[in-house]
Amino acid sequence: MRKSVFLVVILFTGITCFAQVKVQSLLTENLIDPVGLDTRKPRFSWQLQSDLRNVLQTAYEIKVSSGKSIAWASGKIASGQSVHVSYAGIALESGKKYSWQVRVWDNNGKSSAWSSPAFFQMALLNAGDWKAKWIEPGYAEDSVMRPSPLFRKQFNTAKKIVSATAYITSHGLYEAFINGKRIGDAFLTPGWTSYNKRLQYQVYDVTGLLQQGSNAIGAELGSGWYRGNLAWGGMKNIYGKNLALLFQLGITYADGSAETIVSDETWKSSTGSISSSEIYHGEMIDGRNEKDGWKTPQYNDKNWSGVVTADHPKDILIATYNEPIKKQETFPAIKLITTPAGEKVLDFGQNLVGWVVVKAKGNAGNKIEIQHAEVLDKKGNFYITNLRAAKATATYILKGGTEEIFEPHFTFYGFRYIKIEGYPGEIKPENFTAVALYSAMPATGSFSSSNALINQLQHNIQWGQNGNFLDVPTDCPQRDERLGWTGDAQVFSRTAAYNRNVNNFFGKWLKDVAADQQPNGSVPFVVPNVLGPTAGASAGWADVATIIPWNMYMAYADTQILRDQYNSMKSWVEYMHTQSKNELWNTGFHFGDWLFYRPDDDNDGRAAVTDKYLIAQCFFAHSTQLLINAAKVLGKNDDVTMYSTLLQRIKDAFAKEYMTSNGRLVSGTQTAYVLALNFDMLPEPLRQQSADRLAENVQAYNNHLTTGFLGTPYLCDVLSRYGYDSVAYKLLLQESYPSWLYPVKMGATTIWERWDGQKPDSSFQTPGMNSFNHYAYGAIGDWMYRTVAGLREGAPGYKEIIIQPHPGGKLTQANADLKTYYGKISSHWKIDNDKFQLDVEIPVNTKATVYIPAGSANDILENGNPLSSVSDIKIAGIEKGYVIVMIGSGVYHFRAK
Repeated sequence: MRKSVFLVVILFTGITCFAQVKVQSLLTENLIDPVGLDTRKPRFSWQLQSDLRNVLQTAYEIKVSSGKSIAWASGKIASGQSVHVSYAGIALESGKKYSWQVRVWDNNGKSSAWSSPAFFQMALLNAGDWKAKWIEPGYAEDSVMRPSPLFRKQFNTAKKIVSATAYITSHGLYEAFINGKRIGDAFLTPGWTSYNKRLQYQVYDVTGLLQQGSNAIGAELGSGWYRGNLAWGGMKNIYGKNLALLFQLGITYADGSAETIVSDETWKSSTGSISSSEIYHGEMIDGRNEKDGWKTPQYNDKNWSGVVTADHPKDILIATYNEPIKKQETFPAIKLITTPAGEKVLDFGQNLVGWVVVKAKGNAGNKIEIQHAEVLDKKGNFYITNLRAAKATATYILKGGTEEIFEPHFTFYGFRYIKIEGYPGEIKPENFTAVALYSAMPATGSFSSSNALINQLQHNIQWGQNGNFLDVPTDCPQRDERLGWTGDAQVFSRTAAYNRNVNNFFGKWLKDVAADQQPNGSVPFVVPNVLGPTAGASAGWADVATIIPWNMYMAYADTQILRDQYNSMKSWVEYMHTQSKNELWNTGFHFGDWLFYRPDDDNDGRAAVTDKYLIAQCFFAHSTQLLINAAKVLGKNDDVTMYSTLLQRIKDAFAKEYMTSNGRLVSGTQTAYVLALNFDMLPEPLRQQSADRLAENVQAYNNHLTTGFLGTPYLCDVLSRYGYDSVAYKLLLQESYPSWLYPVKMGATTIWERWDGQKPDSSFQTPGMNSFNHYAYGAIGDWMYRTVAGLREGAPGYKEIIIQPHPGGKLTQANADLKTYYGKISSHWKIDNDKFQLDVEIPVNTKATVYIPAGSANDILENGNPLSSVSDIKIAGIEKGYVIVMIGSGVYHFRAK
């Protein structure tokens, strides 16, 4: 008996421990243990884990400390909030490191243990905290080649070091070193912002790089976006002519004392192996000019020049919150090609953005030239005409002797192929490795299906995003452009938020959108704005000011983005309002439905030309609606009332100008109907018949799309919304031009700028604008996640989730997974022997509404049990061929006839 009781106690204890909720995945400002925050009230997020279903958080407690000092003890707070909980303790201090923990209580009355500690370190919170001086090279620069300057400082530390933090930024790009070791693993720092208004600095824990005794700091700079060629017509020196460094090192010793080493007039400067460096044109490295050991304390710098201090502003300095650019995947060369023209070309199998690491051994002065290209022409020759003025060349001059390894530092290339000239000896693929570079945004989404072409499309969408998300969302990564085009970014932003966590990425860039916005509310075509002031703003491009903030709020429940951007959103809407007459905006320049379908020999008006002012009116309404939405979230009730009235007048003006009494639009294109329907421009009774016209239009083009940049993102969404899933699937699965799968069939590994960048006969579209890595048309990814797999937000940030798969298109399977701030969501469906299988995972502290394709709840099993018998699932009803159920967290296996 005693043994039985003992076993029962052990079993009960085990079940209790097993069922206890656990706290994990702590984030501070959406980052893991960040170093360098300048927000005075950072926000905390965490995930819960439980083996039970239907688990919700009911309360939490946070404690924040620095050493033995408590900065904040929240006490037990009755709340289900586990995402973006704001710090509410004593004032945080510049440069100080803090740890924090959280524990929670759940709806079963159980409390978690305290989480493992997470950490964050503050940046410099006041301009006066900067003791360093801006320094520039003290030598006369070669104004033609503009070689990369080197900076150096040697110093001694006599005491035992406890901690050390470096604060670094530059005019131009920098790499920095202590005692010969690189500081951090980020590239192209300090990133790209509107430098004259916002300049990022980075903060590094460099304790492990310092040593007691003699130390040396080294830094190397490149022209980068600051003064290199940007845009067209030989534009350069946009932000300034001179490169400069700002470096501050704070050291804390074991005896409690502190020391600060700063950039000042005591530093030295020189040049080294990087003879020239440009974003567009590439980099030249001359190994013969390398100053061996210059980053180490032992180096003798007596022949170096001094430096010049400069009075550049420090009140525009900001800490870095978005993820830095880092080295990511590597690609071996898969094939060495000798082209019909006799060129030696390596194929890496993937169009990517980054550079190639080259190993070579030869004589001093041997010169290797590597050009980069996305495609080969129809004859199989190397093709770079579409790069326009960009030279995109890496040049390496050997020092001679032993094997040398070369890679660029302050540039990047968009390429799949490289052409090699001047290589000493036999070209062996194993001596060339391509390295992808992109901002280190966490991968969050995955999508796959039973159709191999669709899976390749998803791959292409993801690699289009990777290659164009280098600190700013660029249009393309290879030619003489690579700019933050606002229209491209806004149309792709929802898809981007599925594939990766872009919360901080877009949060940073949107602040540059606001910074570059004109006083009258006009938003420039590109951000950072290097094209100069414009007379107006384009619909669909400037609406980035409202669309991305709202999309980020829906994806991440980040109200701070709405607060930060609200004035910008409002200014943009007011700009449109002032440009309109009687609420009709029909003035100014607009890009329109960029790159819409245009047949070469258009004899019967098949080109899908949409009235640009009709488009403008639709976006006028849409931005106004999003401003109303943001005002509601932020409690700005007066604005809600005012702009709701304006919105109705905008829609009335649209109906009067662009619609007949029967609901027919003056432009009969797919884009016209898509925008009018997606933005609810039409009276409710006329919407379905307009959707019917849209579907008829698609069928009239033999199930091909004709939309450009602005119509494409919403096309399939609108069709599905109005009952035309089958037509949407025909578009998705269309394999001939124009379609999403046509480039896939042509061998694409990224999304193209044009529907027919390469024509069926393998000839190319006009080289003046023909990128093969241009993510805008990849916006279809949103519909694939949201509708095909059926995974979408039911409330901002996925606190509530909707799972509603739309089977079709002869697909027998579709899987989508999404890592949210709450945890992983899964929607996996499969059709097998006329049975529909739906496997769902819902993270702890959320709930979901699931739509199961079935005629009756009696036709459904969950984990082998009749649905009606499962006590923790609520059957909510039947609607349009779906049985609707309400579920909490956990894993569910539904099977339906």
